[in-house]
Amino acid sequence: MNFDFNAAVQPPFRMQPDLRRLADGAPQLTPLEPGCRHQREKLAVLCAHPQRALVSMAGFDAAPALAALARHAAEERPAAWSWDGRCASARRLGVAVRGQTVFEMSMGVFGLGDEIARCLRGLPGESRLIGLMALAFAEDFAIVDGATGTIPWIAACLPSFWAPRDKVGRHFAEVHAPVADNALLVRAGDRLMRMVSGPDRWERFVWTVTRHPRLNAHPEAVDLAPWPADAFADDSVPQAWFRSEHQTFMPVPALRQAVFTIGVDSVPMAQAIDAPWKAACLHDAIASMSDAVLAYRGLVDVRAPLLAWLAARAAT
Repeated sequence: MNFDFNAAVQPPFRMQPDLRRLADGAPQLTPLEPGCRHQREKLAVLCAHPQRALVSMAGFDAAPALAALARHAAEERPAAWSWDGRCASARRLGVAVRGQTVFEMSMGVFGLGDEIARCLRGLPGESRLIGLMALAFAEDFAIVDGATGTIPWIAACLPSFWAPRDKVGRHFAEVHAPVADNALLVRAGDRLMRMVSGPDRWERFVWTVTRHPRLNAHPEAVDLAPWPADAFADDSVPQAWFRSEHQTFMPVPALRQAVFTIGVDSVPMAQAIDAPWKAACLHDAIASMSDAVLAYRGLVDVRAPLLAWLAARAAT
């Protein structure tokens, strides 16, 4: 996944928007290899718990923004996706959706076409297009309404410790109310909504350290047990993961909306922190976190051994 460690992990740590313009030609979507980890976790959610992932504010019409997203995907990733205004085809998966009808073009790679088609047919008709897109690309999606400052529609199979149903239809300030040290975010909310629904494309990066290895971190899917006392006892293989998100905004200015993309990854700490400079940056960023941020991220109990592990790795 695309994550700019050097730009994203900097001390002192502050909760702030940190938006930057996407470079011309920079992609916003990541095609999935059939059978990969992201796709398998997304498929499990869409088959067993689609109501956790696919939520919409009553009366909201997501179709125009989704058409813009499907068109963008076809332009950016033509080898993985095609769109003619009505029919979407995920070529690597061997599955297409025309209107609300699911077609199997072939079994796809590894014979996943039939499994994916069955899953999509189990979704409400209006959710089948975004279901196919969720399985074709690594990113989760939401629609931002710049006129109201709300998020009226969400398709998030891999949320990071939040439930889509708790966020949909709420104003930006409400969505970020639980976030620790959120003053900068909340103050900038209305301006940010206007920016991301304008003509430019934007991106930002967020990260944390967690004991949960899975990509799907919906509150109803994660174990709430505390950190193990020996999480960092093995210097070479700690029981911790570096979770990151690459977030981008795809503008739909005619509607004063934007499609918000969320590319999640979760990598073992020893793999993610593979250079002394990364360990030093992460150490200093975590050391500078306020008590409120440490509590919000569930790092209070593990702060000392985590910092000790990072310090040792920085000195290697």
